[in-house]
Amino acid sequence: MAEAKKIVCLGGGSVYFKRAVPDLLVNRDLAGSEIVLYDIDREKVEAMADVHRGLAAEAGTGCAVRATDDLADAVDGADFAISSIGGSGAAIASRVYQSPYHAADLRIPAKYGIRQIVGDTCGPAGMMMGLRSIPAYIEICREMERRCPHAILFNHSNPMAVLCRAMVKYTDITVIGICHGVQAGIRYAAQILEVDPRELSCTWVGTNHYYWFTRVLHRGRDVYPELMRRIRESDADEGRRMTRDLSRAYGYQVVYPQDDHAIEFYPWMAQADDLSELPYDMPGKAEERWSHMPDEAPSGAPAPPEVRESFMAEYRELIADVTLPDGPSDTLMGEGVGEMIAAIATGRRLVCIANIPNGGCVPNLPDHSLLEVEALTDWGGVRGLQMGEAPPVLKGMLEKRIVWHELVADAAVSGDRELVVQACLVDEMSIPPDRTEHMVDELLAASRDLLPQFTA
Repeated sequence: MAEAKKIVCLGGGSVYFKRAVPDLLVNRDLAGSEIVLYDIDREKVEAMADVHRGLAAEAGTGCAVRATDDLADAVDGADFAISSIGGSGAAIASRVYQSPYHAADLRIPAKYGIRQIVGDTCGPAGMMMGLRSIPAYIEICREMERRCPHAILFNHSNPMAVLCRAMVKYTDITVIGICHGVQAGIRYAAQILEVDPRELSCTWVGTNHYYWFTRVLHRGRDVYPELMRRIRESDADEGRRMTRDLSRAYGYQVVYPQDDHAIEFYPWMAQADDLSELPYDMPGKAEERWSHMPDEAPSGAPAPPEVRESFMAEYRELIADVTLPDGPSDTLMGEGVGEMIAAIATGRRLVCIANIPNGGCVPNLPDHSLLEVEALTDWGGVRGLQMGEAPPVLKGMLEKRIVWHELVADAAVSGDRELVVQACLVDEMSIPPDRTEHMVDELLAASRDLLPQFTA
């Protein structure tokens, strides 16, 4: 059993912590730990802490849960941090995807011919999420450098690769990005092959939300040819037909089969005159997402009391159904953040999936590339495993994406508008430079209150 740890949840009012905190509470290797929920919205984070105090008692692991809106207090002496900060400040929204800021990220580019669906990884919307979030992350990391320099930060937020790259490049904090895309892809491949996913040994290459299998073994036997045969002959489920056809065309199976994420890595959203002209099943998906966007413009002004009260009532209802899982999530069936923290805390070797600097895992991509790789835990965090070279078609896509990561990270830290324009032009959803300039100015203006680095 590990010594009790201090684990701080950054953006602790995020709905993500409905499942992340219970995962910590049931892990016996983390018994007696202090879990601190930190958020700039004190009312939200207190509501989240209230729910988890009861669960902590029920779990019987001796963990204590408290809330704070004081960053220095939150991180002081912390051993681990988990972040879920969505880049919408204290906006009245239970999820960043339903905030006025993200609505502007989608609606403004649409005026210029770019029709996004998710908008959290690439494109103008993914870029804007990064520009708003990175300054907050850098501020947090600076406080961590002063008060807990050896702590390990697990980032869950998007755009994953950009946020992690910025923290790795500009701070000394150890950062590990966690997601569930690869896990979902392995389970999907197992479903197609009609085998237990735990019996598969897979190797893949790529960055967050877009990767390709390069090897698939079932109990030591190469089943990749069989997987590709079944892919070629199958009728994919709705929302997965585009990645099925990409897999057929390239000869490598797309790991994360969600079309609405994969399309962000291609120019097709800038080639449709309206949402109805998006390819495959995307029109329905886009209409559904757009229908839930708020109508109001982004604003840093406090919400009227009645709006705030109504939101908090909905928020408390949203988090009221939190329950304890039967046990810690594992790193194949979920993100497994509790198990990863417990493994590092005890020095236990655990195979996991992590977003970290390449460092030679994929030899034909730059060492600094932020990739999602298989990794092994130890006392110091995680070490990436050898994933092999990227196939030429994917290497070309990733090299361009890696440059985009760098431009957005640098722009967010420096407040350099020209880097923002360059990021838009290198993105697959690029439009002519004159229209790009106007779009960038509108986007930056819409998020002005959360982008002080561009107005200083």
